[in-house]
This record gives sequence, structure tokens and C-alpha cells, in this order.
Amino acid sequence: MGCDGGTIPKRHELVKGPKKVEKVDKNAELVAQWYYCSLSQETLKKPIVTCELGRLYNKDAILEYLLDKAPDKPVAEVATHIKSIKHVVELNLTDNPAWQGDKGNTKGDRYDDLQCARFICPVVGLEMNGRHKFCVLRSCGCVFSLRAMREVKTDVCHKCGSTFHEDDIIILNGSKEEVALLKTKMEERRQKAKQERKSKKSKVVETVTQPTDMKEVPGPSEVKNANGIPLREKILFVSSSKAATDGSSSSSENGIKPASDTATKRPISEGERRSEVYKSIFTSHSSAKRAKPPNWITQTANYY
Repeated sequence: MGCDGGTIPKRHELVKGPKKVEKVDKNAELVAQWYYCSLSQETLKKPIVTCELGRLYNKDAILEYLLDKAPDKPVAEVATHIKSIKHVVELNLTDNPAWQGDKGNTKGDRYDDLQCARFICPVVGLEMNGRHKFCVLRSCGCVFSLRAMREVKTDVCHKCGSTFHEDDIIILNGSKEEVALLKTKMEERRQKAKQERKSKKSKVVETVTQPTDMKEVPGPSEVKNANGIPLREKILFVSSSKAATDGSSSSSENGIKPASDTATKRPISEGERRSEVYKSIFTSHSSAKRAKPPNWITQTANYY
């Protein structure tokens, strides 16, 4: 009811002012980013992967997200830029020897130290709890603190020894400005890879449609001698000239005209000679037939 003399309302009850901005607890935000998966909101467990924007995920959650092709799949804004398993990097983490896990406070009568993290930097020893910036190398997946990368400037990984470039460094759970910079690098990298794939496909199509120029090897009919006469025609010419000379000599004696060049015999090739040798193996060949023995009764027995 109110305003009937029995109550005295206050100003904030009658006049609506601007809403107060709710402050987010920094400790809770850090715990959500560094201890839980950004996609499934479950506790981070090995194997852990990161995207090109520096967010942390469980690898199982990413695989389930990529394999789910259902039309009613819920849209996750934190993973819309992940189109393939190649767009994530598996982290090579270093365990913290002082971390006790869930066994540290089973009864609930102890203080939970949120500063103690499961992983540390292998160079400096800083704990990966969100209080310090960490980065990952996209080439090998090793994780270091940003302080270690700045103090020890080198192009070789401190843990595995593989080489890397400055563009391979991804800051984990960075600020809005750092995420925007990583996003521009990601788009440039993907655009460059797309252009390289297109150029490779165009080269393959060109090689299929237009094969490389090969020197044509002349066939046996196109091979010519020093006089410009093909070798095959030379063989026929020699055989025809010999037949013509033999025919002219015989025809001159018998009064017969020599035959034309088209009726000349083709020289016996080496393959035909081999075929005659092959035929002589069988009993059906003329050389394998035996002569008929003489009849000794009707003929005079001449013993030699």
C-alpha cells in the first residue's frame, strides 16, 4: 500500500535511478579462465589445447564439438572460429610439484589456496594461475611465462629446442587488445594459406591440361640416313634393286620383262628366322618327319 500515513517511503523506492554496474570478482574470473574449459565449463584435464586466440579447452570437448553435425547443435561463440582440429594447439605443460590436487582438502577444514596452480613455467617457476601472463609457442606447443620469454630472448624453445618465430607466440587468456591482435594475425594466416592452396590447385590443373613439352622421338619410318632417305625405304630400295638386277639378267636371257618394284620380296627379318627354329622343335615340322623305310622283301637285299 504505502503513502497512507503509516509508512514513510524512501527516495530510491519511488525514483528509479541508473542501475549500478555489477563488479565481477577477479578471483572468480581468473579461476574460470585458467581452471575450467571455455567450451564445456568442465575442469581442465590433460590433454589441454588452445585456440589461436589463446583460450583454453579440453581436447575431448573440441573433438565432440567438431564431430557434432546435428542441425540443432547449440552455437558456442567461444569456438565459432575453430573449424578443424588444425586450428588448435595441444599444450606441452610442466607439472607443479607443490600441487596436491583435490586430495589437499578432502574434509573441508583447510584453506584452499587458489594461488597454487597445477602447472608452472619451466624457466622461471611462476605458477600458471592467472596472476602472471603465459604464452604458448604455436610451432611446438610448449608453454612459458611471458617474463621468461622477455628475459631470455632467443629463437629456440627453452624446453624442446625447436626454432620458432615471433608470430608463433600466442598469449593465453590475454586482454581485449591482445585478443584483437591475435585475431588479425589469425585472419591473415588463414587468408595466406587459402591463397597457397588455390595456387597449388591451379598448378596441378595446368600440368594436367598442358603437359610439359617433350621432344618427340622419331619412329623407325621417320629415321633418315645421311642422304635423306628413310631407313625402312632404304631396305626396300636395296631389296628391290637387287631383285631388279637379278630379274633383268634372267629376263634378258629368257626374254621376259623384269617385274615391278611392288612385286619385290620383302627381306626376311630376324623374327621370322627365329620362328622357323621354334617350329622345328615340334614333330609337325617338315624336318622332323622320317623318311619311309624301304621294303626289303620286294627289293634286292643289298647289304652294305
